[in-house]
Amino acid sequence: MRSGPGRAWIAGIGTAALLLSAASADLAQARGAPDSFADLAEALSPAVVNISTTQSVEGGGLGQFEFQLPPGSPFEEFFKEFFERNRPDRPNRPRRLTSLGSGFVVDPSGLVVTNMHVIAEADEIRVTLTDGTELPATVLGKDPKTDLALLKVEPPKPLPAAKWGDSDSIRVGDWALAIGNPFGLGGTVTAGIISARGRDINSGPYDDFIQTDASINRGNSGGPLFNLNGEVIGINTAIFSPTGGSIGIGFAIPSRIARNVIDQLREYGRTRRGWLGVRIQTVTEEIAESLGLSSSKGALVAGVSDDGPAQAGGIQQGDVILKFDNKPVDEMRELPRIVAETQIGRTVNVVLWRKNKEVEAKVTIGELELAEEQLAAKDPQLPQSATGKAETLGMTLHALTPDLRRKFELREEAAGVVVTEVNTDSAAAEKGIRAGDLIVEVAQEVVELPQDVIEKVNRVKQSKRKSVLLLLERGGDLRFVAVRLEEG
Repeated sequence: MRSGPGRAWIAGIGTAALLLSAASADLAQARGAPDSFADLAEALSPAVVNISTTQSVEGGGLGQFEFQLPPGSPFEEFFKEFFERNRPDRPNRPRRLTSLGSGFVVDPSGLVVTNMHVIAEADEIRVTLTDGTELPATVLGKDPKTDLALLKVEPPKPLPAAKWGDSDSIRVGDWALAIGNPFGLGGTVTAGIISARGRDINSGPYDDFIQTDASINRGNSGGPLFNLNGEVIGINTAIFSPTGGSIGIGFAIPSRIARNVIDQLREYGRTRRGWLGVRIQTVTEEIAESLGLSSSKGALVAGVSDDGPAQAGGIQQGDVILKFDNKPVDEMRELPRIVAETQIGRTVNVVLWRKNKEVEAKVTIGELELAEEQLAAKDPQLPQSATGKAETLGMTLHALTPDLRRKFELREEAAGVVVTEVNTDSAAAEKGIRAGDLIVEVAQEVVELPQDVIEKVNRVKQSKRKSVLLLLERGGDLRFVAVRLEEG
């Protein structure tokens, strides 16, 4: 039978019908909205608590603050008394500040989870149960990197406790229930959906927030985010709001991260995270091209800590970490979370990209907190450069001299080739390179003289690469920059 445009169109409709049929089948299996959240809210609310804190601060008057009320205002006497108490000529007296937040019970014996910022700097912490019972609380442990804290109360009888859920199994569009203490109003239930996953809001090194449109306001911090099975899938922590109130963009710490941290605080009173001993940065498309990578995946090693696990395992500056413990590193920010969750003392396999090929390394994971306490801020002594001058990539380069070291306030032990001028319309300027930057490496090879930079840039040009990878030092920090090479 002859085929033609009409038959192709009919076949297309048939294919579309099959796709719609498959989609309908998936929708039929999807979990629908409940008729009511009442039963769920009633069952879960007893495990959610209100948290109040008090803190003593140095008091003082209100200075030149002025406040005027309309004549005859019913608040006139109140404010008159208030300002009288806070006159600038009165002596400073300690004042007690009160703040409110939320939390939830994770163990019937009286273990309560909340945000660290809810109880930070508090002199006194009190937990209020749903029946109105107030209990003093002590801090078992807290973690500033994830903004989590674990409290202990002594209840007269076992408390209802919430169960942890699997935050990795949630999907965008799933229902979620938030219970907390917004604006000090007491137990409040709001419902919404999971709006997004994996949000990075620049609050810490392990950002991987769940975003929800369930109403979260001030005072909800530390409260639980439940799935429809009544399991805690997140801890409500932050909101995005230009007004201070909920606009439907709230963020919760996933239970996968929170549960691990809380277990460590419970056992050790502090966190014990895995440590690799590297400083990393994002692999941009230009950096990937300059290194011969087919895509901009992985984490670029910008520095290796002395005597750390990475150095002992043979990881080098300029390597790109593609896999860690058989887990792909698609984005740079994934690596810190994967490493942190790795058991201390365990030896893992790391897949690296080095000099146009994959290599493997074995690394025994250290402890981050111990390293932070013991690691001395000591830089290796590098050889001093000789004199010289050159121009390339729109930059004027000089060998490092005592005068230039003083002029640009460079470290005494720093070494490399100093950038003294940058053309405003050059590729180097586009990448933010500026006078005073120190070029430490070109194409992953150490440079000490301006001529070294010229030779290595020319070598990269001859290889038909479109960009050259520079390792720069600025203010004592190292970073890689891929600079486009001029055509021709």
